[in-house]
Amino acid sequence: MKKFTSVSDVENLQQIIKKALQIKENPLSEPEKGKGKTIGLVFLNSSLRTRLSSQIAAQNLGLNVLTLNAAQEAWNLEFTDGALMNGDTVEHIKDAIEVLNQYCDIIAVRCFAGMKSKEDDVNESILSQFEQHAKVPVISLESATRHPLQSLADCITITENWYFDGSSSSPQAKLSINRKPKVVLTWAPHIKPIAHAVGNSFAEWMQEMDVDFVIANPEGYDLDKNFTKNVKIIHDQEEALKDADFIYVKNWSSFDDYAKMPEVKDNWMLTNEKLENTNQAKVMHCLPVRRNVELSDEVMDGENSIIYQQAKNRIFSAQAVFSEILDELNA
Repeated sequence: MKKFTSVSDVENLQQIIKKALQIKENPLSEPEKGKGKTIGLVFLNSSLRTRLSSQIAAQNLGLNVLTLNAAQEAWNLEFTDGALMNGDTVEHIKDAIEVLNQYCDIIAVRCFAGMKSKEDDVNESILSQFEQHAKVPVISLESATRHPLQSLADCITITENWYFDGSSSSPQAKLSINRKPKVVLTWAPHIKPIAHAVGNSFAEWMQEMDVDFVIANPEGYDLDKNFTKNVKIIHDQEEALKDADFIYVKNWSSFDDYAKMPEVKDNWMLTNEKLENTNQAKVMHCLPVRRNVELSDEVMDGENSIIYQQAKNRIFSAQAVFSEILDELNA
């Protein structure tokens, strides 16, 4: 693997899921694989799971870890080519990346959508500069349009709960699976406009999985068709949730009326009552979650929730990717 910014960088999805599950069984199986190499974790936005899981994964592989909270600890960055830098910005992003090239063998970067310019966000105005100027492998820790490490963790979580009993790849394999699981990505309410990265990415990765995938969202909240493609989109949550095996809860703002929040009259927050229409569906969320806005306490803390298992799997999705990148560097 030469880089990791989307599912298209994964040669064999099932193979990397299997690798992640093997790593979960023995996280310290390759303690010196990254010996003598440095990964730079560059955060332009807040993070909890991504930061900690990436650090743990890198350390498990023996990598030296540099973590830069660029938005707080670095010089104010300029992202516009040809800019006259006579204002608040002190360092151009291409200069910062060139320095990172000198210090790091791998650069992993987290940035969010600006939610102001649809064109800038769709064209990945920040991540694209890392890909353009970096001379080492680039890993996306989330970007304006995708969150691939989260999506890989989601695939791992669905796999181990559908094909295995609980959270282990062995020895409790289920032998009676004879159909695809129904996976529903459902929109949830929020108090402010939220970016599309998790929803886009989950939709993209589910289309590479052997699942029956459906998206449920209110009118006016359809995701970018470049990510949903031919996925069935239903504007009635009750209809979409019928017979679901997995429900992924996530908010996003409008894509067509970019970053706006069209009025939604129906109640889209997931509750236990809505779960009665499902196949005792497992409930997922990427976190952080606004309790009793996006997701009710009764579901979040209930027996159907696999949200914390999903969060733990962030370690193993990152470690599998870092290991694959190191294979390329060590070849």
